[in-house]
Amino acid sequence: MAFVEPVTLSAHGVTLEPLAFEHEEGLRAAAADGALWQLRVTSVPAPGETRDYIAKALAAREEGHRFAFAVIEEATGDVLGSTSYHDIIPAVKRVEIGYTWYARRAQHTHVNTACKLLLLAHAFDSLGCNVVGWRTDNFNFASQRAIERLGAKKDGVLRGHALRRDGTIRDTVMYSLTCGEWPEVRAHLEWRLEAPRESG
Repeated sequence: MAFVEPVTLSAHGVTLEPLAFEHEEGLRAAAADGALWQLRVTSVPAPGETRDYIAKALAAREEGHRFAFAVIEEATGDVLGSTSYHDIIPAVKRVEIGYTWYARRAQHTHVNTACKLLLLAHAFDSLGCNVVGWRTDNFNFASQRAIERLGAKKDGVLRGHALRRDGTIRDTVMYSLTCGEWPEVRAHLEWRLEAPRESG
């Protein structure tokens, strides 16, 4: 049995469904909203790469180290983007949350907060994780701010850690949240979702 089994998570007008080929058209449309693949600090698929993007995510699921979701807007059924558990380590009950991106219309809304609340609740309350981590490009300042708003703690920076899509080498900023910190963070995220002026 895999540590992360297929599951659909829903709340606050957002549903996370296990990523599948049926999401291809919606995922392509979401990426086109803002031409997100042009950003050098993200891994958003270009229009002709969407099917391969899904195929790689499904292969990683089979290998047990990544579980990707499609982010669905409940009101319309539209695909808003994607997010994943990755670097899954069952032996120490650790997952990371990443490969996250949203259509431009969903950015700076409640969607990211809702998705993180769903993923964190499942990780800590259902999977029994000890820690949840995040990693991001050292130049992806928007991502760093979003992770810090969740209440995660900065662990440090891995120098010369990974390749960007343009072939340059990036430093990676690492963050984490422990199970002991989760109750307070849950309360904060729930409060933010009840106060739209603060959501994002």
